[in-house]
Amino acid sequence: MAHKPFRGAIPDDRLYCSRHDMWVQEKDGEVLIGATSFGIFLAGEIIAFTAKPNGAEVEIHRGMGTVECRKTVLAVHSPLSFKLVEGNEVAESRPKLINIDPYGTGWMARGQAMAWLAERERLLDAAAYRLHVLSVEPGARFDD
Repeated sequence: MAHKPFRGAIPDDRLYCSRHDMWVQEKDGEVLIGATSFGIFLAGEIIAFTAKPNGAEVEIHRGMGTVECRKTVLAVHSPLSFKLVEGNEVAESRPKLINIDPYGTGWMARGQAMAWLAERERLLDAAAYRLHVLSVEPGARFDD
């Protein structure tokens, strides 16, 4: 079977972690976090998602939950340090949302950033993340 290259969106209105293929959207010290469409492409279809309990403090690059794909269970690594306000219970009960709407209803966690000013410098804007995707997947195409 021939390899089918990545095709998906990389919205301009958030920042990205190329190490874990996660996105972050910040507003007034609160962050919304999710998996990028490219990360989902690499992992395969997500069939289950579980976030850490509300109130958990998650350090940068540490586990903030797990996803189960067809062949494996993976830790979801955080792109920044935050205190979990809530995991997306709707996505936990309907993980298909993560696959079909990763930048909307398929978000994974909402929390209070613990070191936003220092850690945001490690994140990429959408243009830089697109270049990262192309370095991994040269045939990638991006939706508008």
